[in-house]
Amino acid sequence: MRIVSICPSNTEILDYLDLTSSLVGVDDYSDFPEEITLLPRLGPDLSINMDKVEELHPDLVVASLSVPGMEKNIEELKKRNLPYIVLNPQSFSDIANDMLTIGEACGIPQYAEEKQQEFNTFIEHLKERAKKVTSPPTLYWEWWPKPVFTPGKINWLTELSSLVGAKNSFEDVELASVQTDWTDVHNRNPDYICLAWVGVQTQKVNPKVVKKRPGWDSLKAIKEDKILILEEALYCRPSPQLLKGALQLGQKLHPTLYNDLTFKS
Repeated sequence: MRIVSICPSNTEILDYLDLTSSLVGVDDYSDFPEEITLLPRLGPDLSINMDKVEELHPDLVVASLSVPGMEKNIEELKKRNLPYIVLNPQSFSDIANDMLTIGEACGIPQYAEEKQQEFNTFIEHLKERAKKVTSPPTLYWEWWPKPVFTPGKINWLTELSSLVGAKNSFEDVELASVQTDWTDVHNRNPDYICLAWVGVQTQKVNPKVVKKRPGWDSLKAIKEDKILILEEALYCRPSPQLLKGALQLGQKLHPTLYNDLTFKS
């Protein structure tokens, strides 16, 4: 089977289902697993070169509405009569269900069910650890610094925060993505600041920039030096790799509770 993935989270779900060997092309931002390095690149996820996609003669193109603006790619796939499916995961259960959708489309429904069960079992292991946390710390997740974007209640990072024995500072906002400001964040006074700037490598994220924000020197997280620079690929994409990110964060926040777990991606 010849599969094309046009966003990173889809590529990672396909890999979790052991379908990487069936990939014949991916978007420019897909960077996991390492085996895709030599595959044809089809452009940024919002500007996929559909001529190149068509030339690959795919049996299936996997798109995702979790990437805002992906609609125009889907319209083009429809127009060209290319075989495709569209995912739109916003939660861990959505990701689990997408495994079954892909499994059905790729003729491996039973194996997809097994992998879904493996995924859900690991989530239960995380939940069991989280139950032992008596005072969950609050986390301020920063996707982008100016203007400030952070996940709200309807996002996988609120669920991930719970899985690692913590709480998303903005879980009271009924949105997937919240555009706010530094004053709002300051008023919430989070225990930790989690920097996962979309598209920015960790080595290029400078915590000094955060410390210089007006009034932020009084924040609990800054006074206690609890600024975490996190790999955005493990937190900003709705794929099974979120579990790897969750485990790493859990081990930072509560090492005695999470250090006995291992995630096999």
